[in-house]
Amino acid sequence: MSRDPTELSASSLARRIREGELSPVETVDAHIERIRDRGDRTNAFVTVTEDLARESAAAAEEAIEAGEPLGPLHGVPVAIKDLDDVAGVRTTSGSLLYEDSVADADSPFVERLRDAGAVIVGKTNTPEFGLGTTTDNRVAGPTSTPFDTDRVSGGSSGGAAAALADRLVPLAPGSDAGGSIRIPASFCGVYGLKPTYGLVPNVDRPNGFASHSPFTHNGPLARTVEDAALALDVMAGLHPRDPFSVPAEEGYRDAVDRDIDDLSVAFSPGLGVYPVEQTVRDTVTDAVSAFEAAGASVETTDPDFEHDREAILDAYYTMARVRWQSLFDTLEEDGFDPRGEDRDRLRPYLVDLVMDADEPTTREYKRADTVRTDVFDALQDLFVEYDLVVSATLATTAFPHDRNPTEVDGVEIEPLRGWVLTQPYNFSGHPAASVPAGFVDGLPVGMQIAGQRFDESAVIAASAAVERHRPWHDEYPA
Repeated sequence: MSRDPTELSASSLARRIREGELSPVETVDAHIERIRDRGDRTNAFVTVTEDLARESAAAAEEAIEAGEPLGPLHGVPVAIKDLDDVAGVRTTSGSLLYEDSVADADSPFVERLRDAGAVIVGKTNTPEFGLGTTTDNRVAGPTSTPFDTDRVSGGSSGGAAAALADRLVPLAPGSDAGGSIRIPASFCGVYGLKPTYGLVPNVDRPNGFASHSPFTHNGPLARTVEDAALALDVMAGLHPRDPFSVPAEEGYRDAVDRDIDDLSVAFSPGLGVYPVEQTVRDTVTDAVSAFEAAGASVETTDPDFEHDREAILDAYYTMARVRWQSLFDTLEEDGFDPRGEDRDRLRPYLVDLVMDADEPTTREYKRADTVRTDVFDALQDLFVEYDLVVSATLATTAFPHDRNPTEVDGVEIEPLRGWVLTQPYNFSGHPAASVPAGFVDGLPVGMQIAGQRFDESAVIAASAAVERHRPWHDEYPA
């Protein structure tokens, strides 16, 4: 069995470190060396915290030698998305406005990861303020999928997914307000889990009551389902500063070994409203056989959203723009002038998307909220009959940089998000994961598995069943 730490999962690394087969120092050194050798290939990292990582690894080794209790991620390298804070490390949020901003304290889930023994090795790339389905910004530039570096990694957790697929780290959490965990997971061939809204706390300020849709979820990305479940065990649970945080179940890791012969699956390749490229549809349809092989029942059916894909996307943009424009109010409170002299420092994409867009009226917002409610009800109607809803994650595979698709399967689409099937679950707050389903012309395809609210265990168990029947771990670029 290989002793190269960069070839091992987070769970395997943690186990070998506990058993004395590997040390935290050699584990972290190996990953930093690989980042140094291959980091430019995908441009996954914005900041590499080499000194901090080596200090933390040395402290982790001393704790082992002293016989201290070890956390579940003791000595395991982890990368943090550059929207989230690591104390003493810059958080650029992909923006020139915050290029030199250094965090005073850890984000809550970062603190929990470190308390569990994880070693932070750097910050991963994201589009400016996380607003994008691909990852590019003026601070670090674009991030590519390791499967074809001329193509996008997805966004907004594109740096996290690329770092995982190129074996630069074994764990890299992300955030998701419209697919930002699941989109890059699909394009980079890794596993990404968006938990139920509130399960992983978020203490954004000044607006701590960010309860309106589209919901933002923090969650794990990893190369294995077991690693993501282990990370979720660490990250999840109530937080006194998040009014919408919820208690966590015990033992998400245990769900990896659970049988799924008692689960029922509703298979809807395009969720009834989205066009999907035929090659992607065929790949996902083939992957669904893994559920049946594991004993689950599968039926093909669609949710009744009562709205077409254009209406759903319009509602998403209406509600999202309220949040995005409030972000620029926050920038002004921080002393910037994004609507004036600092406008040219923003990426043009952001100016077009937010600054030059009409501000929704209260009436338009409430109409969008009605659409969102209808989407939620349609999903809930399915979950009355089925435990899981399965679809493609995206309508296409990774496309070349700056060439977003304008049509899918002969159907004209909106190029920024028209190829994304993830947004309904940010309206509804249900847990949803993207699991590798196969390949089309050497590019990964993701399959989206969604579950009933607070039933992460079913989503994890089903994901693990796919992994057992259709393993993907040997498919990553060398």
